[in-house]
Amino acid sequence: MGNAVALTSEVGGSALLRALNGIAPDIAFTAARAVTASFRVRAATRRIYRYFEPGGRHDFGAWPGVARRFSGTIDVRSFGRAVSSATPLWRTVESVTVTSVPGGAVIEIRAPSFVWGMVRKIVAALREVEAGRLSGERLDAALKGQVRLTLPMAEPERLVLWEVEYPDPWEYLWKGPSRHQAAWERTARDTLWTRERFLDSLDWRDRD
Repeated sequence: MGNAVALTSEVGGSALLRALNGIAPDIAFTAARAVTASFRVRAATRRIYRYFEPGGRHDFGAWPGVARRFSGTIDVRSFGRAVSSATPLWRTVESVTVTSVPGGAVIEIRAPSFVWGMVRKIVAALREVEAGRLSGERLDAALKGQVRLTLPMAEPERLVLWEVEYPDPWEYLWKGPSRHQAAWERTARDTLWTRERFLDSLDWRDRD
């Protein structure tokens, strides 16, 4: 949903946005600004991820309380993939929230930086606590660097990089969508509607 790219171009401002939005209808460049040669695209101040968890057999009642345990400075060795550090590896998490929506919940995680697999491991921890396989006390001990957990990885398909923020504001905003982008969106929505109706017609969920 949100990402950033740095490029060198003799075309600037609004004209550059128009050119970029002509690359492909399913890619939208929403804003631009001039940067110095020393700018590094990875030097963001905040990244926001959202994980879309289907309801199914979940009871999300306890999830918000467990999610709040992750706010602050935490040891991420239990919540990253292939983190080999023998000593605590600290990262700051601004917030983890769980919002119930029709058919499931949205887990949003805000932080300046993440280790590989961190969001999917946090979601896995929420599942483990709900299932009774992980206690709140042991989760707290892992967050404090006192123990290390072995957690599965939540499915990657439900994870979305929602937004990337930088210290300087955007200078030029895209006023689209273009005609081709609007047509692509209509087709995508029609396809989604068709898939949902097809899935609704299946009776597998009613079988033993």
